[in-house]
Amino acid sequence: MRKALIGGALFALLFAAYVCAEELGAPSAKFWSAPSVDALPYDAHGKLVRRGRDLITATYSHIGPDMPDRAQRFAGNNLACGNCHLDAGVKKFGLPLFGLAEDFPAYSPRAGAEITLPERINSCMTRSMNGRPLPVSSPQMRAIVAYIQFLSTGVRKGEKLSGLGAGTMPELDRAADPARGRDIYQARCIGCHNVDGAGVQNSLPGLGAGYAFPPLWGSDSFNDGAGMARLITAANFVHSNMPDGVDYLHPRLSPEEAWDVAALMISKPRPHRAGLDKDFPNLLQKPIDAAYGPYADGFSEAQHKYGPYGPIREKLKEIEKQRGEVRNPNVR
Repeated sequence: MRKALIGGALFALLFAAYVCAEELGAPSAKFWSAPSVDALPYDAHGKLVRRGRDLITATYSHIGPDMPDRAQRFAGNNLACGNCHLDAGVKKFGLPLFGLAEDFPAYSPRAGAEITLPERINSCMTRSMNGRPLPVSSPQMRAIVAYIQFLSTGVRKGEKLSGLGAGTMPELDRAADPARGRDIYQARCIGCHNVDGAGVQNSLPGLGAGYAFPPLWGSDSFNDGAGMARLITAANFVHSNMPDGVDYLHPRLSPEEAWDVAALMISKPRPHRAGLDKDFPNLLQKPIDAAYGPYADGFSEAQHKYGPYGPIREKLKEIEKQRGEVRNPNVR
């Protein structure tokens, strides 16, 4: 009887996970879990993969702005890649890194061209990490690539696993509101991310020890060209993962609360990345929540930043049907 109850409970848990993943917009996929780095032997490949994991979880300690060797200062802030790619890149709907390696080379709408996996990593380096590109042949790049490839062990090219991205909540029919978000932040977020969004450091400033809880805005946060600086990405990430310890099966914030507190975050000052106006050579491929122009649709920067997005989507469909593409005037 006890075995039957345990078996029934396990089946119910797996079924619930499947249903929730489908509700979050994940494609149907076989049951799969990321391989364990700790099971690797301590040979050259195993050490390289482990170093890659360390670079994801403690980026600041290896290539951060406080490295004694200035030549190794590739990241421009003291964040870790793992602040966005949660649990070393293996948490479902925590922007995981698994199942991605075989997708590259891949077309990048932002670049308007096919890019490699190292080029995609360097996009994070120059935006989320607010730094400079890693040389493709550098030990650090080879380690990060090896780790991401290891996390894709057994995944075939074109196969889509459940849990990728940050989830897909219903959108608001109004603009997301930073003022409402401030109240939510004070009630639910301030204990980890501090009164001024500056986070909580692991040690004294200047020691390259990173953050126990990362800054959400300010000079040591991601820049305005990062994916997390866009409302749709940020709101879904918050809903699936915040407050710390939450997962997509047990969210604590309502969708409306997640939209509004994410709006507060993206409304705050952060480093600026030069040249954003040259992103997305075809403006019809630009994400509707990119908070910087130019745009193809005539809607304001504020509406692109905070929504509502329904009218923008309808207009873009109309333009695409009429014109096929709209070239970015800043790209020659």
